[in-house]
Amino acid sequence: MIGTRLLFRALLLSVLMVAVTQALLSQTAADVRGRWSGSFHSNHSDVAPFTITVVITPNSKGHLVGNSELNSKCLKGADLQVTVTGAEVVLAGSDKQGNNMTLRGTLDNTGTLLKSTYILNGSATGGCETDDGTGTLTRR
Repeated sequence: MIGTRLLFRALLLSVLMVAVTQALLSQTAADVRGRWSGSFHSNHSDVAPFTITVVITPNSKGHLVGNSELNSKCLKGADLQVTVTGAEVVLAGSDKQGNNMTLRGTLDNTGTLLKSTYILNGSATGGCETDDGTGTLTRR
């Protein structure tokens, strides 16, 4: 009887360890390095759509950063910090004039589409107002 209980407990412990390992592996951050581009549309009818291209690479400390180019009235390009948690991705940063952008999105199952929302905050120079909207980046 003791041998059966011990065997059952060992089997149960093994099953739990496999389940925990699979759960931890599923939380592994997606690899978003590379070139991404797409179009974004404002939630405000008086703001024109814009395109963005972001090249994501690790910096010298191994943290992901993005170098962006935009054709937005408010922002031409920004240095972005990139955070990845599972399939959730955040790109946030500013340009030299102090205009800020935050883009939050979720990767699809293929890891090639990032459906996102964005917010642009103008600097104290008054050149731009706050804007927000949605769009999709595609890995190129």
